[in-house]
Amino acid sequence: MERPASTPADPPPAASERPPEPSAGAGPQDTGHGAFELPQVKALLLHALPRFLEGVIAPVAVFYAALVLLGLNGALIAAVAWVYGGIAYRYLRGHQVPGMLLLAAVGVTVRAVLAAATHSAVVYFLQPTLGTLIVSMSFLASVPLGRPLAKKLAKDMAPIPEAFLRHERVHQFFLRISLLWSMVLFANVIISLWMLFNESIGMYLWFRTGIVAGLGAVGVGVSVWGFRRCLRHVNAEPARAGSPSA
Repeated sequence: MERPASTPADPPPAASERPPEPSAGAGPQDTGHGAFELPQVKALLLHALPRFLEGVIAPVAVFYAALVLLGLNGALIAAVAWVYGGIAYRYLRGHQVPGMLLLAAVGVTVRAVLAAATHSAVVYFLQPTLGTLIVSMSFLASVPLGRPLAKKLAKDMAPIPEAFLRHERVHQFFLRISLLWSMVLFANVIISLWMLFNESIGMYLWFRTGIVAGLGAVGVGVSVWGFRRCLRHVNAEPARAGSPSA
């Protein structure tokens, strides 16, 4: 009795014929320009709020309270002590001390020494205002040069893919945002200088802080809204380009 001839198994498909396997990190819209997702706004706010309280609200409250109770020299000492106290707190708890905080400590120390030597609170607050003016002009100058400063800062603060940043729509967005922040910071300078030379130090501290914080909040809100809008357009482009033609 003859055995039935066995049908040979089909050979495995060649490597070029195998369907591509999705990579582990690829999302539903993985593209040549590098898809990117913005973190949740709530998470960003929770991350920024403690730093805003520590770096903006608390120093104003400490300086103003010491100014009322101890006078100008006492307020200057309290301002310097606040910054170095923050450094000591981080060091004793084993936390890393940011380099920017160390630079801020040096800056506050120099400002306090100059203000004490001239017996003028105006000197203490004038220096950071002039620094803000320089930053504003830097944002503005980066626009016609085609090297938006906002893009560099975004790269330093978030792990944004290079391919995403090279997209023309993204580049144009950062040019507009650099111009926006130039105007926000310049308005900050104008308001600060007017209040510094026309109002009391108490009015300057509280009203200027509130106005500047409001301007900053508007700038952040417009920036986040614009970036989310830019993300939607850029991440949707491959879906349209890759759709089957009719």
